[in-house]
Amino acid sequence: MSIQSAARRVTAPEIRARKGGEPIVSLTAYHAHTAGLIDAYVDFLLVGDSLGMVMHGMDNTVPVPLELMIMHGQAVMRGSRHALVVVDMPFGSYEESPAAAFRNAAKVMKQTGCGAIKLEGGARMSKTIRFLTERGIPVMAHIGLTPQSYHVMGGFKTQGREKSGWQSLEDDARQVAEAGAFAVVLEAIAEPLAARITRDIAIPTIGIGASAACDGQILVLEDMLGLSPSVPGFVRKFANLKAQIEDAAREYGDAVKDRSFPAPEHTYAMKDE
Repeated sequence: MSIQSAARRVTAPEIRARKGGEPIVSLTAYHAHTAGLIDAYVDFLLVGDSLGMVMHGMDNTVPVPLELMIMHGQAVMRGSRHALVVVDMPFGSYEESPAAAFRNAAKVMKQTGCGAIKLEGGARMSKTIRFLTERGIPVMAHIGLTPQSYHVMGGFKTQGREKSGWQSLEDDARQVAEAGAFAVVLEAIAEPLAARITRDIAIPTIGIGASAACDGQILVLEDMLGLSPSVPGFVRKFANLKAQIEDAAREYGDAVKDRSFPAPEHTYAMKDE
C-alpha cells in the first residue's frame, strides 16, 4: 500500500454523499495531540473559532484573527491522518465580499492543507458560498445560532422556538444548499424545525444542540470531556477530565511539598564513570 493511500482522508464530497445514511460524527479539535487521539473515531474535525473562548479565554468568537485559525489548523492537520479537517473562517474574514472571502479562504487552505472551510450565515452568504465553491473551495455552512453574530443576537439564544421564525431559517438552509455548500451546521435550532430542515434539504445537516434527526452531530471536545468551565445544557458529558486534572494537580503539589517527589525512579541517574 502506498503512503498516499494509507493516509487518505475523508473528503467533502464523501460527507455530502452521507445524506440520509449512516450518521456523521464530528468533534472540534484545536491542537495536534487531541486531534490525533480522536481522529480515528470521527468523520470530520472542525477547527472552530470557538478556540478563542475554549483555548484563549475570550468572551466570544468575534476577536479571533485569521492567523490564529491558521496556526491551530496547521496543528490539527499535523495531528490527524484520517478525518476531513474543516477550518472556521473567523469574523471579518469573509463578509466584505465574495472576492475577499476567496482570498482568505484560499490562504487558509494553502497554509493549513485543510479540506474545507466553514462560514456562518444563511441566505445572506449564499452568493459568497457559490463564488467559493465554483472556484474549488468546499464550504460548510452554519445557520441558526451563529456565534459571530453574538452582538446582533444579544447573546447565545436558541433559534426557531416560535413558528413565526421558521420560514427565514428554512430559507437559509435551502439557499446555502442550492449555493453549493456540502453540509450545513444547525446550531441551537429547536428540534421540530431542525428535523424539518433535515428532511427538506439535499445536503447533510450537522446538529449542535439541535435534533437527533440531523444527519450528523458535532460537539466541542472540551465540553464533551467536562473541561469547559461553562457547558451548554444540551451537552452530554462523556467524561469529567476537569475533576481528574484538578485531582492530579493537587496530588502533585502535595507530593512536592512533602518532598516525596521526585522519587529516585523519577530522576535522571548519573552514568557510571
